[in-house]
Amino acid sequence: MATLRADFALPLRTFELDVALEVAGTVALVGPSGAGKTSVLRVVAGLVEPARGGVSLDGVSWDGLPPEQRRVGLVFQDYALFPHLSVRANVAYGAGGRPVDELLERFRIAHLAAARPGRLSGGERQRVALARALARDPAVLLLDEPLAALDAHTKTEVRHELAELLRGLGLPALLVTHDYEDAAALADEVGVLVEGRLRQIGPPAELVARPGDAFVASFTGANLLRGRTEPRAGGLTTVRLEDGSRVFSVDEAEGAVGVVVYPWEVAVARAHTDDADSALNVVRGEVSSLVEVANRVRVRIGPLTAEVTAASAERLELSRGGVAYATFKATGTRLVPL
Repeated sequence: MATLRADFALPLRTFELDVALEVAGTVALVGPSGAGKTSVLRVVAGLVEPARGGVSLDGVSWDGLPPEQRRVGLVFQDYALFPHLSVRANVAYGAGGRPVDELLERFRIAHLAAARPGRLSGGERQRVALARALARDPAVLLLDEPLAALDAHTKTEVRHELAELLRGLGLPALLVTHDYEDAAALADEVGVLVEGRLRQIGPPAELVARPGDAFVASFTGANLLRGRTEPRAGGLTTVRLEDGSRVFSVDEAEGAVGVVVYPWEVAVARAHTDDADSALNVVRGEVSSLVEVANRVRVRIGPLTAEVTAASAERLELSRGGVAYATFKATGTRLVPL
C-alpha cells in the first residue's frame, strides 16, 4: 500500500494549522468545529497551497501539482452530486479509467443508474459519491464528514458498509469527522486535532486506554473530573476533587490532574455500604438524566455519566430526581495532565 505524507503549515484566521502525519491505511482526524480538519483535506487535494512544507505520495512530492493531477478522490460532506444528472452520469463525470458499470455494481446502485440524486436516500447518495470518487482511479481517498448527512438509523448501517469498503480498497484514506465513534469505527489510526495541532494520534483503543491529555480523554467519551493529588499511599494516588470528595487511582501523578473514567466502567446502585476498600471509588448524586441509546441507558449521576443495560436501569427503578451511587475501580481511573 502507498503512503501519503503531509507535513505543512497553513495560516488560518485565528491560528496556524501545523500538522505532520503519515497515512497508510485509513486515518481519521477528529476535533471540534473550526479545528482545521477540512483544511488538511484541502491542502492534500491541492485546493490550497500551504505556507511551508507540502504533501508527497511514496516519496514523490505533490508540491505545485494542480488538483486534477493529484489522483485524489474527494467525497464532500454534502456529497456535491449534480442534481440534473443521473446516477450513471454523476459517476461517469471526470472518470479516469475505472469502468462505470463495474462501480455501479460494486456499490449496489446499478438499479438506480437512471435516477436523479433528489430521489435517492442518504445512504444511496453516499454510495454514488464514493463511486464517483473512485471512478477517477485515485491513489488517495479523502472523505469530509462522510456520515454527517445521514440520519441516526441509516448511519449505523452505512458506517459498517464504509468500514468494509475502506479496508478492501488498499488505498491510503484520510477522513475528517467531529464524531469520535465514527472515527474509531472507520479508521486504523485516529488523530485528535485542536486549533491546528495534533494533540495525539494512534489506534482508537490506545487513545481510550492512554489519553494524552484531558481534551483527548473527554473527546473520546470519558467523564472528566478535576482535582489535585495528595501524597501517595498504599500503591494508590489520592485525588481531592473540586467539591472536596476524594477518588483513587493506580496511576502516578502530582499536582493538578484530570480524573478520567469511561461510562462503561461505572457501575450504578441505589444504595451503598461503606467499607474499607479504598480501591473502590464512590460518587453519590442525583440522577439528572436518563438517555436510551439502543439497548443501553446513559445515566447522569452528579458529575458522572454511567452506561448500563436497559434491563439494569429498569431493575434499579432509576428516575430523574432520585438518588443513586456511581462506583468505579481505581484500576479503571486514569489521571491525565490538565
